[in-house]
Amino acid sequence: MQTVQISLHILALLIVLALLFDFMNGFHDAANAIATVVSTGVLRPQTAVAMAAFFNLAAVFVFHQLHVAASVGKGTIEPAVVDQYVIFGALIGAIFWNLVTWYYGIPSSSSHALIGGLVGSAVAKAGTGALISSGLLKTILFIVLSPLLGLLFGSIMMLIVSWIFFRSTPRKIDGWFRRLQLLSASMYSLGHGGNDAQKTIGIIWMLLIASGYSGAEAPPMWVIISCYCAISLGTLFGGWRIVKTMGQKITKLKPVGGFCAETGGAITLFIATALGIPVSTTHTITGAIVGVGASQKMSAVRWGVASNIVWAWIFTIPASAFVAAIGWWVGVHIL
Repeated sequence: MQTVQISLHILALLIVLALLFDFMNGFHDAANAIATVVSTGVLRPQTAVAMAAFFNLAAVFVFHQLHVAASVGKGTIEPAVVDQYVIFGALIGAIFWNLVTWYYGIPSSSSHALIGGLVGSAVAKAGTGALISSGLLKTILFIVLSPLLGLLFGSIMMLIVSWIFFRSTPRKIDGWFRRLQLLSASMYSLGHGGNDAQKTIGIIWMLLIASGYSGAEAPPMWVIISCYCAISLGTLFGGWRIVKTMGQKITKLKPVGGFCAETGGAITLFIATALGIPVSTTHTITGAIVGVGASQKMSAVRWGVASNIVWAWIFTIPASAFVAAIGWWVGVHIL
């Protein structure tokens, strides 16, 4: 692979921009990790985000294999097309879409905004031949599979719990699952940090490989640590506009439902991270919440709200790709 000449100040600017996206990823997706535990009244919002941020950071000690980072860094677009302009455009597209969806309280996917950004920027530079179809198809497949897996595992958990505790009183169940939900929310936050922080690791690693500052075997340790810290800080500040949509508008949750949704979502994230698939934590927990609601009765789910969220998912990659293509053109003229 040919090394791209990038000045140190431009390289530093792009790394800062990538960490800003990572911060916004945590800020935007904090709702995924805390919405259920807040909406059920188990934790106050400030306590919930502090716990989520801690486990986002703790994920660095759990997920040692950086399969997701490798998928983003080497499996989305051809390494030969990567330069400062492509990375700049990709980050601008992803950040723009995160800001828009945060403002309107839409739980969209930061992950797919980043993938869309890479696609739009690479195509603007070199056409569709710059895309790695196998990696993109895997990501697109899991746009459908991750909410379905979340729905499946959330439903199964709810049915298992209902069967095990069918003789218990509602008061006892509520008391037990208020405590258990602390465990499930922690595991979900661990999975969120493990999958999402690696996406920014992959972007910075891609940039460092292209500029000759890193080998292709593994990213530098400072990249790994800084990305986990950035997403953890973003989660700590929390995207409150999205919490209400996730925790209250889709279906009404009790602690037992919150536990089942978080556990189902966490199982999905752990599987995806082990397989190196950059899935959407938003899609996953939304599917799990819908699964919990539907397992009780179909009318418990506000299907109109759920369908609006799905439309946002459909538009995420095209919208961020379009803005990224513009960002690439701007980058060529200003960087």
